[in-house]
Amino acid sequence: MKKSLIALAVLAASGAAMAQSSVTLYGVADLSLAKASGSSMQMSGNGVLNNGNSRLGVRGVEDLGGGLKASFNFEQGINAESGATDAVTFQRNAWMALQGGFGRIQMGRTLTPSFFGVAAWELTGTANYSAVANQFGFAGGPTRNNSVLQYTFAANGFSGTLGYIFKPDNGGNAKYDLNAIYSQGPIVASFAYNKVNNAKGNYALGGSYDFGSFKVAASIQNPAGNSKGFTLGATVPLGAFSVTADIARQNGDGMKNTDFVLEGKYALSKRTFAYAVYYKDGDAAPGAAEFYNTGAKSHFGVGIRHNF
Repeated sequence: MKKSLIALAVLAASGAAMAQSSVTLYGVADLSLAKASGSSMQMSGNGVLNNGNSRLGVRGVEDLGGGLKASFNFEQGINAESGATDAVTFQRNAWMALQGGFGRIQMGRTLTPSFFGVAAWELTGTANYSAVANQFGFAGGPTRNNSVLQYTFAANGFSGTLGYIFKPDNGGNAKYDLNAIYSQGPIVASFAYNKVNNAKGNYALGGSYDFGSFKVAASIQNPAGNSKGFTLGATVPLGAFSVTADIARQNGDGMKNTDFVLEGKYALSKRTFAYAVYYKDGDAAPGAAEFYNTGAKSHFGVGIRHNF
């Protein structure tokens, strides 16, 4: 009887601990039919004419008590056209974090603070065909970095993240990456900055305002080097349908380069939408290509995305 009571107590304690933890399997399935200048119509899994790359991930959080929580995220890219996975299994995300009243400390491979600084106002949801991202990257930087140690705080509509990569983890040159974001009501404004010790810094200053019947966004971009530029766009919601137009203009390094995107989305449910997009890749001078050079001038595609 005593052993039974002990066993029940252990099970109860285990159940209580499990009740304070959660692990979630999630992902994205995205496929489109794409046509680029100089090529025939084809299916696209993870191309520029997809809203986003398909993926499968697992994330979890444990309540440690006293307001302290531990969390993790591992995420793998999948090409839904072929079933192929990324060469590095969890190259999309592989990190763990500890958060509490002091803020949040995170370590591992992750989306950069600059990414979130731009994503705060970018109108397509950082789609693969984003004119902003294809022209400037995310404040002139990549989408993700390895070996990032970062700290995040948030209060009264403001948030900020400071990321740092130590010298041995970044080819002998430390890197700083940070953002400052204000989001309150219809207003979003952000500053994103990143710098490798042996190079010039990159920054993006942007924001958006939601008027209700339409939303506008604009930014000033200054990637490292002589290039400078701006972005300007608007989204008009029409019930389940929305239309977005965005332009990204870069000057300097011997070029005047303008990218343009026109996107239509139709929400089939809260987690699934169809999309049609026209993307125009501007001309870049030799040796001064934009951040993501698509290799073709005009693109058109239709697709569907399901989030689960």
